[in-house]
Amino acid sequence: MIDSVLPTGPRIGRVALRVNDLDRLVAFYGDVVGLAVLDREGDRATLGAGDEALLELLADPDAPPRDLEETGLFHVAFLVPSRAALGDALSRIRERWRLDGASDHRVSEALYLTDPEGNGIEIYRDRPREEWPIAEGRVEMDTRPLDIDALGDRRRGEAGVPDETTVGHVHLEVSSLPRAREFYVEKLGLGVRQEWSDAALFLAAGDYHHHVGLNTWNGRTAPSTGCGLAWFELLVPDRETLAAVRGRMTDRETDTRTGDPVVTDPDGIELRLRIADTP
Repeated sequence: MIDSVLPTGPRIGRVALRVNDLDRLVAFYGDVVGLAVLDREGDRATLGAGDEALLELLADPDAPPRDLEETGLFHVAFLVPSRAALGDALSRIRERWRLDGASDHRVSEALYLTDPEGNGIEIYRDRPREEWPIAEGRVEMDTRPLDIDALGDRRRGEAGVPDETTVGHVHLEVSSLPRAREFYVEKLGLGVRQEWSDAALFLAAGDYHHHVGLNTWNGRTAPSTGCGLAWFELLVPDRETLAAVRGRMTDRETDTRTGDPVVTDPDGIELRLRIADTP
């Protein structure tokens, strides 16, 4: 196992998607996923849970659809706080959209769907940490069938996700696992929590099962230039942690509005670093 250089505390913040049809995507993420519209102005909409922004939708009507060769988002994963909330999500998907799959990962229970422009989505709930299978410091995740009928029995009929909902992780499609590992592990400081053959890595800060997933399952080789993932955030707990990450990331830019560092992975995916609870 490669331990995380980052302490327990960092987590995923906002995820930004570049989209063609802003109105349709805002409606989808509200009605089906259950996020609330926190702000909308011009070509941008911010959605979230409670007061926390989780998703930025950036309108670009002329952007080309993501090509089959392009790297980028595999899925953005919204973490709900209970099995009842996951049951409610299942009801919304069944009534208003379509379910792509459902899995028991031993550490979590997950539902999968795809938004109207092809972006992958996971909605999941974690099992209690004391139930997570751990062997030699690694989390033993798996993909098993999920009893969705039993899950549906737990629903409460809530129209939206609970206020405690967050982005639990982001799963990326990359062109080279060794190059992505060098960036996310050696430079950023995430630890390896599980490795599936030579085709997937699951990385985390601290002892979470994963904050970032990486895979090469679909053999994508080119950077994304159109619709899809624009950027995502890693939130760190304090200035000391931010300074430590900034020191390891020598090839970086600076957000002109906030002064926070912005880095780009080997496939051109933009990662923004920010202290939690700052704008």
